[in-house]
Amino acid sequence: MISRDELADRSIGMSSYADLTLRLSTEDDALALGRLAQLDDTLYDGSSVLVAQVGQELVAALPLDGGAAFADPFRPSAELVELLRLRRAQIAAAESAGRGVSGARRAVRRLRRYRAPASA
Repeated sequence: MISRDELADRSIGMSSYADLTLRLSTEDDALALGRLAQLDDTLYDGSSVLVAQVGQELVAALPLDGGAAFADPFRPSAELVELLRLRRAQIAAAESAGRGVSGARRAVRRLRRYRAPASA
């Protein structure tokens, strides 16, 4: 896994992800997540996942329970999966830092509002 600093130093092609959103999945995402998992030759079990959405399309997903990521194999998504892993680690750290359930809920609310800015 690459560090946050290494990720910041790399050119991750944000110009191709100008409309990137990292968020928690909702019930409305179930069909799209099933299709994404099928593209990646895996199964989606309906559990909560973090998703990377570019425009209106889900490109990568990472289960919150520690499961393996799945992504669209026809799009560059390795950097997106790394971003999702970093975010999952942040959420886990918030939960283990004694913030308890309310802190985790705040972290999830912040996650839902996060939108990556377009690069200059």
